[in-house]
Amino acid sequence: MFPAPMSTLSELRASLDVDRVGTELSALMRDLHPICRSITGPGLRETLHRLAARLPGLAVHGVASGTQAFDWTVPPEWRIRDAWVKGPSGEKVIDFAQSNLHVVNYSVPVRQKMPLTELRARVHTLPEQPQWIPYRTTYYKRDWGFCMRHADLERLAPGDYEVCIDSELDPQGRLEWGELVLPGTSREEILLSTHVCHPSLCNDNLSGVVILTELAALLARVPRRYTWRIVFVPGGIGSVCWLWANQAQPPLIRGGLVLNCLGDEAPFTYKLTRRADTEVDRAAHCALRDADVPYRIIGFTPYGYDERNYGSAAFDLPVGSLTRSTHSTFPGYHSSGDDFDLVRAPTLGRSLAMYLAVLEVLERNRSYRNLAPHTEPQLGKRGLYGMQGGLQRRARPEVCMLWVMNQSDGSRSLLDIAWASGLPFTELADAADLLCKHALLEPLG
Repeated sequence: MFPAPMSTLSELRASLDVDRVGTELSALMRDLHPICRSITGPGLRETLHRLAARLPGLAVHGVASGTQAFDWTVPPEWRIRDAWVKGPSGEKVIDFAQSNLHVVNYSVPVRQKMPLTELRARVHTLPEQPQWIPYRTTYYKRDWGFCMRHADLERLAPGDYEVCIDSELDPQGRLEWGELVLPGTSREEILLSTHVCHPSLCNDNLSGVVILTELAALLARVPRRYTWRIVFVPGGIGSVCWLWANQAQPPLIRGGLVLNCLGDEAPFTYKLTRRADTEVDRAAHCALRDADVPYRIIGFTPYGYDERNYGSAAFDLPVGSLTRSTHSTFPGYHSSGDDFDLVRAPTLGRSLAMYLAVLEVLERNRSYRNLAPHTEPQLGKRGLYGMQGGLQRRARPEVCMLWVMNQSDGSRSLLDIAWASGLPFTELADAADLLCKHALLEPLG
């Protein structure tokens, strides 16, 4: 079971030990790192089962291989047991047991001998980064291949090489995803999604996996306004299948975020939803602004991670993406260079804290009705306002109360007030809570 509930998300966020939680996230990442994941198969299944051990209620769902999900056909389930290449003297020059990146993901089985010239055509390297092993896939084309360090390829001697990929593609298999629903007082939902298919790559995307795991565990400890739907999907085809299997769900989804690439030292990047002006867009922007950290806002593009499927033309779900680096822009992207030297524990902790800030804005954003709308109310007699006049500047809590009272005509939310005033959202929300206690405001909806 989850720990006993805390009183509010705000208190949980205030008590967060960023360094401690970053160390815990790094430890979970190291536990998951060796697993050979793909869009289907035992590695994906094992990862979901390990996450379920940390998240009571996480259910594993799936669809059968061969299922037609919109324009996509679910591929056979891929299982790999071993793979290697032996040189002319019998030594292993490529060994899947040393790194699961050594095999092109979804390679068909093969066992044969070939000369070095023929082998080279089947080996992927990064000449510009000769010490890194690239990550390559062949999900939708029956093919096979290996990946290795370019420096090692250059040292291979001429001669015959023995090649083995011990794998299978099962047409009776399944594509699976993990899903956890945390009910709130409202049936309206916020969707949090991350791709869980990549093998031993830290930033892309074990960082998203471990941070979403911790976010779900923390959300389970607090009272919730929204219902939170947390999904761990294989990238691309996984969100396609989730949408296909949950076509009745999208009308309830008020907003969402896709988590990826959150462990490197780059400033935060928020990618807008397809609509570009939704509540989740403004919540993320407001939280980033209030945190006083470097960040940038970029427009929606139908390329990237699963936000492109959630925001497709038919569904148009307001799902954005908060990352640090974006895909393909950081050193080591889709290679063994995406390792524990790139992803640091303190950065994971700070990324988690930033997500909690966005989630708090979403949970606390409301519109209010001013119950004393005829001029400014006398806050002083209620002990809410300093009684000394003539001051050049009022205390910020007082300024927050004045802004909330003035703007709360039922048409403006706290997010609207935060943008109009430039004041921190959480301070305005605290002011609204205090004014409600004194019967000067009432929440709407």
